[in-house]
Amino acid sequence: MAQPHITRKLTAILAADVTGYSRLMGEDEEGTLRRLGDSRAALFDPKVAEHHGRIFKTTGDGLLVEFSSVVDAVRCAVEIQRGMVERNASLPDDKIQEFAESEHFEVYKRLFEELGLIE
Repeated sequence: MAQPHITRKLTAILAADVTGYSRLMGEDEEGTLRRLGDSRAALFDPKVAEHHGRIFKTTGDGLLVEFSSVVDAVRCAVEIQRGMVERNASLPDDKIQEFAESEHFEVYKRLFEELGLIE
């Protein structure tokens, strides 16, 4: 019996969630939701689109994004992290929203910087 043909594709997944989200929600639910929505609309969603990503799952404070290119995924993640630093600059420390970084993110970021794929 012939095996059915299985189509496979390589995909890079960016997983993002807000560090300290439960604490932020407990202290200021409305403000936290507003800032998260503002960050998605002004930064996250445009960067995902710019780098050809597709958000395929959302949770309260998290997102899963698919990219067909690892380079696009890392560039997108780096630009979002940099953008969040700028967005948080005027906030008090207890209101800052940051997307968590893994040790893998830093390794890829340094590698891509050394290869000249990101600035």
